[in-house]
Amino acid sequence: MDPLFQQTHKQVHEIQSCMGRLETADKQSVHIENEIQASIDQIFSRLERLEILSSKEPPNKRQNARLRVDQLKYDVQHLQTALRNFQHRRHAREQQERQREELLSRTFTTNGTQKKILDIANMLGLSNTVMRLIEKRAFQDKYFMIGGMLLTCVVMFLVVQYLT
Repeated sequence: MDPLFQQTHKQVHEIQSCMGRLETADKQSVHIENEIQASIDQIFSRLERLEILSSKEPPNKRQNARLRVDQLKYDVQHLQTALRNFQHRRHAREQQERQREELLSRTFTTNGTQKKILDIANMLGLSNTVMRLIEKRAFQDKYFMIGGMLLTCVVMFLVVQYLT
């Protein structure tokens, strides 16, 4: 039992060091994750064997052997959870990157939207004077928006300048 226990214990420490490498590896993380998962699966099979061997130990050593096996099992479960958390964070980060790329690839055009609104308004029978008032209001709203953004930037600059 002792050689198998020592071998398994050593492998647990190797996985812990691999988990440290996993945090710093970017593009190779999937490869390292697969290696870690394979090692964890191998350790679980060894732990089953160790449990059987610990039950065959002499009565005076049995309790200690079971405690050692249980401690290893706890450590491996902790590593398994850490790996799952890392995979979840990686997946969320990849999803955020995809969403960001999707948003950046979109083109936002207000001219097409404005034309559609005008076409709908014509279909509804709004007069040309009402249409010109709507266009004038949209033009004015654009300047209000730009002025508000500039004012906000100035206020933020002044707040940062005077409070720091």
